[in-house]
Amino acid sequence: MIKPVAPDSEFTIRELAQEFDVTPRTLRFYEQKGMITPTRRGAARIYSAADRARIELILRGKRVGFALDEIKEILDLEAIDRGGRERLEPAIERFTARIIVLEQQREDVERAIAELQAGLAWMRERLEDRTPSDDVRRRARAFEALAQARLDPWSGAPSTG
Repeated sequence: MIKPVAPDSEFTIRELAQEFDVTPRTLRFYEQKGMITPTRRGAARIYSAADRARIELILRGKRVGFALDEIKEILDLEAIDRGGRERLEPAIERFTARIIVLEQQREDVERAIAELQAGLAWMRERLEDRTPSDDVRRRARAFEALAQARLDPWSGAPSTG
């Protein structure tokens, strides 16, 4: 969820780098790619609320597997719309294809989570099964006593029984 800020908010490169846990170099790279357009005050870059929102969308797009060029295209939807049918149709095809891939990835992740949860449940059951029953413990004590009684004459130890 994009955190709302006042439309006239301004940010430094350091503030946005810290907020989004990216390097200033990353933000300058996004600027080079034309994805954000900070203004200049002397040597300082000043980012607008719109730039901040675009950075959040860029990072979200990267997390779900979009390439930067694809993200730029999404951010530039107005330009696509102005380009008419010859720009809209290919964009629709790319978006549709990406949705299909993401839905498959979501299914794969859900299946992997279910398999891991089943494995975890199995391991926890095995761990709980490691505690022997009272009957098994009683028999084990009896076996140990019998074994000790048979070994004592060989070991030279005095018999306890």
